[in-house]
Amino acid sequence: MSKVYFASARVKKWTYADSMPGKLERALKEVNLSAHFGKDEWIAVKTHFGSEGSHRVVRPVFLRKVVDALKGIDAKPFVTDTVRIKGLDYLEVANQNGINSLSVGAPVVLGDGLYGNDNIMIKAGEILGEIAVASLIHDVPAMVVCSHVKGHIQAGYAGAIKNVAMGGISSSHRHCGWKCGRGAMHTIGEGRLLWDEEKCTLCLQCEETCPLEGIKFDNEMFGYNEDDCWRCGRCARVCPEGALTLQGDDERFMKALAEAAMSVLSTFKANKVLYINFLTEIQPECDCMPAADVPVMQDQGILISDDIVAIEQATIDLLLNAKPLPQSAADKPERQSGDILFELSKKPYLIQIEEAERLGLGSKHYELIEI
Repeated sequence: MSKVYFASARVKKWTYADSMPGKLERALKEVNLSAHFGKDEWIAVKTHFGSEGSHRVVRPVFLRKVVDALKGIDAKPFVTDTVRIKGLDYLEVANQNGINSLSVGAPVVLGDGLYGNDNIMIKAGEILGEIAVASLIHDVPAMVVCSHVKGHIQAGYAGAIKNVAMGGISSSHRHCGWKCGRGAMHTIGEGRLLWDEEKCTLCLQCEETCPLEGIKFDNEMFGYNEDDCWRCGRCARVCPEGALTLQGDDERFMKALAEAAMSVLSTFKANKVLYINFLTEIQPECDCMPAADVPVMQDQGILISDDIVAIEQATIDLLLNAKPLPQSAADKPERQSGDILFELSKKPYLIQIEEAERLGLGSKHYELIEI
């Protein structure tokens, strides 16, 4: 049975030791980092840099605590993410969100290069076949995955599996494009965008939210660069009239997430990856969106484990006991269940965890140890 360490967000004593940064420090000591990582070992601290307008990421103060703890065992950490928008722009977004070398105490770099196509093809499962793992993540010997728990456009729930899968995979490959990158997870078939002219009100939100600036309206007619499109689905998500749709299959997508996570993790030796889930500012959408809504449930705390399946199951168990926050997207009288994230997305997100367990990435059975 895997151990999952839990630091509650509740503060019952007004002391630093009972603060969330203080509890994170204690939890990292309990985990015994030296059992996972060695002296002078390079360690990727994988997180999500957010977007311009989407600021509810893992806070720099927490990343700094992770970096300092790794330095405390004489390891050599750096903070990284893969390209979500143009590389230089993404580094500037990270800086705007407070993630830089001064704040986190370590270099902040892109895992798949400035152009997002620095990657290595790795064998995946039945759905994906092969997929492009970011070269830096492929090559580094160890990793700490710092995930901001939240909702997601297609995954419904986004935690460690989504962070490893989509965050460890490049947006595209320099030869086979999106079909070898994240787009392989997002879509089925050719994954074409479908536009309903009758529903469209020409609000242009889809054009504004495209990270590649690939959508254009000429003479009030929708058009996009199909070859370069990442199939991220942001345009369809923000369309208020449902005039844009991106073909997809929920079950296939969830299983593909687990497959991609397996591919990324296959590049590491046993016991070289640690997972930290931050159940804070739990918003309904991914951090890659151009805005961040108010949290849909109260902060729960921080979880740490070396088992990706166990930490995801423990996270879900905590979220299922949470109540919707007033004046948030979850504050709806017509809610049919206590599963807040499912009610928001109607996505069968548990499939990703079940598939990860089936693929041998971990176990849903865990022991919760409160700090």
